[in-house]
Amino acid sequence: MRAAAFLYPWDVVGDPEAPGRLAALGIQQVTLASAYHSTRALTPRHPRHRVVTARHSAVLYPPDPARWQHGAPQPYQQDWVACEDPGGPYAEAARALTEAGLEVHSWVVLAHNSRLGEDFPHTSVRNAYGDRYPWAPCIARPEVRAYAVALAAEAAVRPGTGTRGTELESCGWYGLAHLHAHDKTGGVPLDGASAALMSLCFCEVCEEGYATLGGDPERLRDSVVRALEPLWRGERAAGPPGESGRAGERAAVEGLLGAETAALVAGWRDAAASRLQREAVAAVRQEAAPERFRVLLHADPAPHRTGANAGTRPADVLGHADGVVVPCPGGPAGGAERRDALGPFAAHGGPGATLAANFTIVSGMGGSPHTLADDAAHARALGATELRLYHAGLASDQDLAAVAAALSGSA
Repeated sequence: MRAAAFLYPWDVVGDPEAPGRLAALGIQQVTLASAYHSTRALTPRHPRHRVVTARHSAVLYPPDPARWQHGAPQPYQQDWVACEDPGGPYAEAARALTEAGLEVHSWVVLAHNSRLGEDFPHTSVRNAYGDRYPWAPCIARPEVRAYAVALAAEAAVRPGTGTRGTELESCGWYGLAHLHAHDKTGGVPLDGASAALMSLCFCEVCEEGYATLGGDPERLRDSVVRALEPLWRGERAAGPPGESGRAGERAAVEGLLGAETAALVAGWRDAAASRLQREAVAAVRQEAAPERFRVLLHADPAPHRTGANAGTRPADVLGHADGVVVPCPGGPAGGAERRDALGPFAAHGGPGATLAANFTIVSGMGGSPHTLADDAAHARALGATELRLYHAGLASDQDLAAVAAALSGSA
């Protein structure tokens, strides 16, 4: 199967050995970050540094001022990767990787931006208790959707860099779950249904949306708060017993809110996510025209799920995107989860659709690079057409050696 590895520009800029080392892994593609959220990243092999701190969400190229309206949400520039290329770190890294024989696709993070939430607090998701999530822009808001669609177009295509496609991350709802500095939210564990309820938005736009569909926003808010009360008391939220996984989460949400209310909420949120996804894909294709440019979405087959792999309806998203990138756990214990994640997309994908199984290959982050060969074979049997490897820049030498062995067929 065709394999691609995720990478940051700072993994390449300043390290002339990086492109050849990546090509030697046996991958055919690098998915290179062009717009990314704040992070602190290890660089185990870089000759100049070992840790890069991206202090805020930023683009790794110079944004076009003419594209962005003053006073409205717009991308932030980075200053933590020194680069003399006028196209910025993304362009320098993309050209070096292309020269090494690797196809480069951009990696664009959309609805995950903590600095945007600080500068424009009204744009953030607001939960049933009134708490705002500054890392999670509410995609039902017109100004957020306009920002995300424009960012998708600008950050994806990057003319003159040899970029052949893009992968859009967090192209949908973001919610409570967030890797946060000094996080202290784990004292009360949330199951999937509770996380979904804590991720519902009650900003004025979403409240109006619920009302437009016949719902009462205040009654809905009260229902969510009541449903979560057993959780805060240390009891399990009273969802119906039965199926586990994504189907079980959906059933639990219906049991907690009632089927009619749950359907109303899903109707509003699914429509907002679908609109963003369709408009983002269309904007990228228009920007890239007339060139053929592949557009994939990082996605989950359960519409109620939130985060980097935003919830989608498989038939819908595969109707307008070229495919999806789906998170898959590695190792023998991950088999059931792989089936749950890949199966719905495989059932709705057409002959030309890309279904990329995304495996973490960093042992220290819970990855399983030493089982990659078996995991990839299982994913292929479930309908996957490609592999994604997270993350070639973060992995140790031993992890990368295991990946190279798996891709060569010697493991």
